[in-house]
Amino acid sequence: MHDLAARLHGLPPSLGPVRLIAVDGHAGSGKSTFAGRLARALGGAPVLHLDDIASHEQLFAWTGRLMTQVIEPLARGEDAHYTPYDWRARAFGDPLALPPAPVVLVEGVGAGRRALRPYLARLLWMELPPEESWGRGRRRDGAEQRAFWDGWVAAERAHFAADPSRPHADLLVLQRQEGYEVLPGPAATPDAGQYVTQRDGPSPMW
Repeated sequence: MHDLAARLHGLPPSLGPVRLIAVDGHAGSGKSTFAGRLARALGGAPVLHLDDIASHEQLFAWTGRLMTQVIEPLARGEDAHYTPYDWRARAFGDPLALPPAPVVLVEGVGAGRRALRPYLARLLWMELPPEESWGRGRRRDGAEQRAFWDGWVAAERAHFAADPSRPHADLLVLQRQEGYEVLPGPAATPDAGQYVTQRDGPSPMW
């Protein structure tokens, strides 16, 4: 993980002074957990969770909010301020600050969407099939969220059919029993081969 973090930190800025790294994948694929571990390896990099940007009314139609509240201020080298959505209260909360740190992670379904890709230094895709990902998510959230998940799966299918992220991923992240394996993605840059077979876990893994 620290090797991957060092390589990401060494990339040129992609959004003002920021190296914006997206972690995308199907709901339930482990994006939040991986992004948290990567953020720690980056020395406490800020993480923007797209669950805070989306809402019941706008599961995927949140590009405008993200651009206005986050992308445009970071491009100017300023603190971004976004209003996180409370999924239980069904309301947006008080603004939270997001600083223009050297590396900022944005994680969530649709983080690699077409509108955001010009601002990304790298797009990482959690390589887990959709049915397996959704099954994990359903088990995590329990029966009380069954109706929500039924609607979510249909919305996610429609989103990725119209605006797929995986074909544009620079790196694929596979969760293994001992940690993570990071492989070049479909849109890998020439140096992406350096990531092949690297893993996060006990020695001799990284």
